[in-house]
Amino acid sequence: MKSSRRHFSLHPDRRYVTLPATLLVLSMAGVACSEDTSVIPSGDLAVSDVDSDARDDAASSDSAAEDILDTTGGDDDAAPDAAEDAALPIEHPALVGTVPATFTVRPGVEIATAFDVTPGAPITLYDAQGERIVTYLADEFGQVHFAYVPREYGVYDLKQAVSGELVKDGSTLPPGDGYVLRDDSAMPEGPALASAPFRVLATTEHPDVALYDGQDLQGIPFGILGVPADVDVNDGFNYITMRDGVKLGAMVRFPDPALWGDGPYPTVVEYSGYGPSDPGSPDPGSRIATLLGYATVGVNMRGTGCSGGVFDIFSPAQHADGYDIIEVVSRQPWVAHGKVGMVGLSYPGISELYVAYLNPPGLAAITPLSVLYDPWVVLRPGGIYNDGFTRQWLAQRDAEAASGGQSWTDGRIALGDTICDEHQTLRNQNLAFEEVFKALEFYPPQAEARSIWRLVSEIKAAVYLTGGFQDEQTGPQFADMLGHFDAAAVRRFILYNGRHVDGYSPLVLTRWWEFLELYVARRVPRLPEWMRTIGAEEFSKSFDSTGLTFEPDRYADFADDDYEGVRAAYEAEPDVRVLFESGGVPENPGAPLHRFEASFDAWPPSVAATRTLHLGPDGTLVDAAPAEASSASYRHDPEAGADTFFGPKGYETTARMWDIDWRPFAADAAATFTTAALPDDLILAGPGYLRLFLSSEVDDVHVQVTLTELRPDGQEVLVTTGWHRVGHRQINTEPSAGNYVHYTWTQEDFALLAPGEVIDTRVPIPSIAHVFRKGSQLRVSVSTPGRNHGTWEFTNPAYGGEPPVHTIAFGGDTPSALVLSTVPVSSITGGVIPASLPVCPGLRGQPCRQTTAL
Repeated sequence: MKSSRRHFSLHPDRRYVTLPATLLVLSMAGVACSEDTSVIPSGDLAVSDVDSDARDDAASSDSAAEDILDTTGGDDDAAPDAAEDAALPIEHPALVGTVPATFTVRPGVEIATAFDVTPGAPITLYDAQGERIVTYLADEFGQVHFAYVPREYGVYDLKQAVSGELVKDGSTLPPGDGYVLRDDSAMPEGPALASAPFRVLATTEHPDVALYDGQDLQGIPFGILGVPADVDVNDGFNYITMRDGVKLGAMVRFPDPALWGDGPYPTVVEYSGYGPSDPGSPDPGSRIATLLGYATVGVNMRGTGCSGGVFDIFSPAQHADGYDIIEVVSRQPWVAHGKVGMVGLSYPGISELYVAYLNPPGLAAITPLSVLYDPWVVLRPGGIYNDGFTRQWLAQRDAEAASGGQSWTDGRIALGDTICDEHQTLRNQNLAFEEVFKALEFYPPQAEARSIWRLVSEIKAAVYLTGGFQDEQTGPQFADMLGHFDAAAVRRFILYNGRHVDGYSPLVLTRWWEFLELYVARRVPRLPEWMRTIGAEEFSKSFDSTGLTFEPDRYADFADDDYEGVRAAYEAEPDVRVLFESGGVPENPGAPLHRFEASFDAWPPSVAATRTLHLGPDGTLVDAAPAEASSASYRHDPEAGADTFFGPKGYETTARMWDIDWRPFAADAAATFTTAALPDDLILAGPGYLRLFLSSEVDDVHVQVTLTELRPDGQEVLVTTGWHRVGHRQINTEPSAGNYVHYTWTQEDFALLAPGEVIDTRVPIPSIAHVFRKGSQLRVSVSTPGRNHGTWEFTNPAYGGEPPVHTIAFGGDTPSALVLSTVPVSSITGGVIPASLPVCPGLRGQPCRQTTAL
């Protein structure tokens, strides 16, 4: 019996999008016709020239799809099939009236790139419904890169200053099927050129493991004196292919075989946009790890160094690349145990967190040092633009990601590295990220995908993380996310007063090595004596100090083969270690050596209590809320934002003693409140906030809150600082447990003040660990942002004319108060705080000065 329904065959001159039931068949067609199957996940709709090695083959995928789909042979007697009837191919709306493109397309993770386009041609991205999304003009090399799409359709030329506008009002390219790229420049005289429909990938879409299994990496030995004279450093340079065909530069170094044998070796990866794959200059984490017996793999992110692709700070494509890197490296025959770790401070440390939340199976452990809480929060602490270090860092990333932006790549190209040379042409597709981030006045919804505190709860690998509460580059907010590592196999956090570089100081480096020994090398930590000797010399030199070395082995009483016993003992220890008064040792002022410590089960500590001190009359800070209402005022300081606490020598990163010129605010430019001399020792350990009932003559107010210690010896010590743009009023309840205060930072939740309006606001004070000894006083100062930081500068409102006055109401119905987290003295290891004050100056990251008379 003949079917009353017609069976369709594909028209040979048309391309199609199909209903879901045919997705598998189309993906099979794409796989069958592309040599590089690694870039085709099982859910692909179709593939359009996804890699330069497969461009010609991929162009034939449409005819292959026709052959596979037309399985009826025109037999009208065939019984109708319900699934087949539901999956009739439908011509893609964007392909009507077009001819196949001569350009090629490489889809990736939330990105797509077109090559071989006519220079200057407008290339339009269409979605599966045939709607125009955005048009970009091809560059002089015939390239167009799609990573960000505007809220409403528009035409963009990346040669113009459009980066900030594009990202601010748009979003990243969503994963999904049915995208098409078209060159409409020939219309109406001729037909448009169109790609086949393609799929944009998500971070969770992994390639076939054959991609990982088929890549062999070669390395070179790296010993105490560097690379042997008879070894060419470039022999350790490799390219690792990602799931979308992009190749990343990677440098492999093996530890000295005379000391550590021939392998396999415990292995760690260092991954960033700096120069980790530079053959001639290993990054610090890799250098230290190699000397300690680890093979290291330094990988440059896409769009940096010799790596292909387009650079995009902290992008999902970078996250997915990290997953692919781990899976390729962990499969190398020279890797011990088939799993690797990751190392890095600052940028490479941050990258570890972005890789680890995707949980690549080959990842055993990560060791992020001196990291961020959220990129936007560092860019705009308290919602206020950071015109100092963060802006400068972004501008530097833009410069180094440009073609030839890292000088060592010139050497590779001169040696005949044609891949590195070819990769440079795509760099002009980079956005200007300093411009982008400056445009992000409010928190954009798409930024959540790069918000580290939102991601770390997914991490399953073992985690070792350290940071300084006074970190002058990435800030102290990292501590606010420590309670979110719920799924991690093991958590070890070491916190201290200190600077950005201190993650590689002996203060914490011994425990870093110990952690890697247990979770990557899987052996009992035994540090060779020769390494202790070298370490003492190198540590002291690097930190402008004397007498620095590794800690003694902590598990000397265990047998060399009792790995399980040592690991059990290690995991029985508390998760959090807090080191107090680093730099305050009188015999070695400013050196990264702490005076005492405490251990806690979590951060903030479960033993922490809340201490509330109320703003009172005559600049007092008291336990009981004043019954009578009163107020204090201060004027805006227009010069504060550009002023730091450094002296004429400026920022000397590793100098043991910084050149400090920490100048106080004028008496009428700050409202200060000070306790009486403390009757007992007071230990702060955790976050806090200052609740303010604030009004102003103007509608936009930036507030800085600074905690200082006024010591009995007449010295004032900087403890910590918090910031807030008062128009942000909506607290984000998800991360704001206990004494944490985080705002949504969105434009929807922002409202300017009405002049004279009294607003009840809370200024977040980041986590801190600091001891106020008996007899000291605690002071809180409210001012314009600035002066009290080393590298962060602030763009404050330019009011013009006479600086406006801001007023703080307190007492009565306006109970302004300082809320702090404290722990008992008994929580200190040994239960005793040294009686003597730390040397001043000396505390790392904490300037001191003569107490300011008020």
